[in-house]
Amino acid sequence: MKKIFKSSLLMLGALVLFTACSDDRDSNPTLMQPDSFVLNAPAYATSPVDLASSTGIPFTWSQPDYGGFPVAAEYQLQISTSGNFTVSTDQAAADDTGATIADYALMSEVYNECKGSINPSELAKALEQLEQWPEDAVPETQAVYVRAMAKTTGAETVYSNVVKLDNVIPYYVELKDAPIVLWYLVGNCIGDGTWTNTADAIGQSLIPLLPDPNAEFNKADGTGIIVYAGYFPAGGQFKLIQNPGSWDIQMNYTNVSNPDASLVSDEDGDNHNIGIVNEGYYTITVNTTENTITIAPFDGTPTEYGMITMPGTYQGWDPAANAMNPMAGAHVNEWWADVTFDADAVVADDQGVKFANGSWDVNWGSEAFPYGIGTQGGKNIRYKKGTYRVYFNDLLGIYYFIEQ
Repeated sequence: MKKIFKSSLLMLGALVLFTACSDDRDSNPTLMQPDSFVLNAPAYATSPVDLASSTGIPFTWSQPDYGGFPVAAEYQLQISTSGNFTVSTDQAAADDTGATIADYALMSEVYNECKGSINPSELAKALEQLEQWPEDAVPETQAVYVRAMAKTTGAETVYSNVVKLDNVIPYYVELKDAPIVLWYLVGNCIGDGTWTNTADAIGQSLIPLLPDPNAEFNKADGTGIIVYAGYFPAGGQFKLIQNPGSWDIQMNYTNVSNPDASLVSDEDGDNHNIGIVNEGYYTITVNTTENTITIAPFDGTPTEYGMITMPGTYQGWDPAANAMNPMAGAHVNEWWADVTFDADAVVADDQGVKFANGSWDVNWGSEAFPYGIGTQGGKNIRYKKGTYRVYFNDLLGIYYFIEQ
């Protein structure tokens, strides 16, 4: 039996029910809750579907019966290798213990019509998430089960029947967590102080916050805790932007979770810039899951270095070579460089890379990669083969290798 939901038209009609006749009431639209709807079995269901060469995997379906009248709905497709649809890959990824095992994946594309096509590369990734095949053990074919889901305002999500594709030909996909979401400082006391927000302004007027190695990051969306430490002059103003080149996504004084007398808000033009009352070194901590900012005096004795280098296996361990670029500004505590490693660092041969101030007198190291906290005289950073943009904050000792 179908559950019944009254549409918004009925709610409006309720205002005049006392004058409406029985026929008028019966003609009002009534939104029904369907039990299911039909996902059509495609003609290629038993034919080979090569994900490496396909441009799209099309499906069609009927509109759920919401009461015999057209209803705007949104549709998505789900895939499974077992035919079960109980635990999604997103739910499994949210369990840091690894105890939750996924049996289906939700495809990202949203459709407004009764037809759509699965992206083959997304399907290949989803199959790898579900099956966890080693690179040399991907099967020649894999059965894939597909169902559709429909959503509309005023009704519960409804699911279609399940359709089986007998002979999907998968390929290996290297699974990676979502990249860590970075935010960037910009303001009259940041870098060159010009407020320039362009994609190529990083290091000049934009300075990134770096991942807190003691924090957990969401594997699905890359949110977590990021930090920065540096000098701020009295009267300095700044805010944070997420995407260089765009002002659409910002955090400002309204996001500060610990406002006190050391901070002020510039409300000129509703900018709400964060203002610094007393000069000094501060640590800025941002929770990108909750979009909150915490600002506190830096806990330590600041030191400013004339140069920071990256000695390592790749360049013969010369502490005076491969100088990093300083972030612009009168007081420099964050650095960046682009570097390529031709092979993985081998632990047995004591390979890796470190940060130094031009000699071995002061150097930072840690085995963690791609980000971590380097300590004085610490171990070599065990890098992986690839090309990276590297950031290093010498006050915090935090580094981050971002694969390019």
